[in-house]
Amino acid sequence: MLKLFSATAIFAFAASAAFAAPEIGAAAPAFSGATTAGETISLDQFAGKNVVLEWTNHDCPFVVKHYTTGNMQATQQAAKEEGAVWITVISSAPGKQGYVSAAEADALTASRAAEPDYVVLDASGDIGRAYAAKTTPHMFVIDEAGKLRYDGAIDDKPSANHATVEDATNYLLAALDSVVAGEEVATARTKPYGCSVKYDE
Repeated sequence: MLKLFSATAIFAFAASAAFAAPEIGAAAPAFSGATTAGETISLDQFAGKNVVLEWTNHDCPFVVKHYTTGNMQATQQAAKEEGAVWITVISSAPGKQGYVSAAEADALTASRAAEPDYVVLDASGDIGRAYAAKTTPHMFVIDEAGKLRYDGAIDDKPSANHATVEDATNYLLAALDSVVAGEEVATARTKPYGCSVKYDE
């Protein structure tokens, strides 16, 4: 099954987006969106805090790898210990793989013991397109000044094999550590991998 999946591959670098990626070091694209709790949040309300954005699709084998092994939850916890706000974004359109209602999204969060601060439902794909989010997962770090500091993969192991999390370099946490320390991010943009974001057509 894994070989068949690999053969039909939906790696991020195989997908081409029709929108430009935001610039590293520039102001991150402004957005507002509805959370599963029914509130509307916007990026500007988190001024003065570091923010992590995570694109997800619970049916994507790459996302399954990171959540089943506990790697994503551990990354969320580490980011929150650094004082970052973690926002999970679901950009799957209605009728597409990964689309969920607010209740279904909350049930997934609970069943996986995940720890995002917010889960934003982006069925229109507006937020995803603003960030040129290509895959699930696709990760971003925004600093306290609202500037984009990291854009790319969670780590350096573009595989759905669960065992690969053990010796992976976590790009997201490395970037966040540098931001917290007031340093330049050594690897600020990487090639995201995973399943293509299921935007509306």
